[in-house]
Amino acid sequence: MRRLLLVPALWTALALPATAQCVMCFRTSHAQQSARARVLNMGILILGAPPFLILAGFVAYVFRSNDRDNR
Repeated sequence: MRRLLLVPALWTALALPATAQCVMCFRTSHAQQSARARVLNMGILILGAPPFLILAGFVAYVFRSNDRDNR
C-alpha cells in the first residue's frame, strides 16, 4: 500500500518545477512577464492533473481487481 502512495508523491514532486510543455506555450510564456509566465505554467499543470488522476484511478482499480482474483 505504501508503494501505491509513493508513486503519486514522486510524480507530484517531479512536476512542481515543470515549465511550459509545448513550443507555443513556451514562446508565449517567454514573451510575457515572469509572473504571468508562472501563472501560465501553473495553468498547464492544473489542466494536466485530471487525466493523470483518472489514469491513477484506473491503475488502482486494475491492481485491486487483480488482487481479488488471486485470492
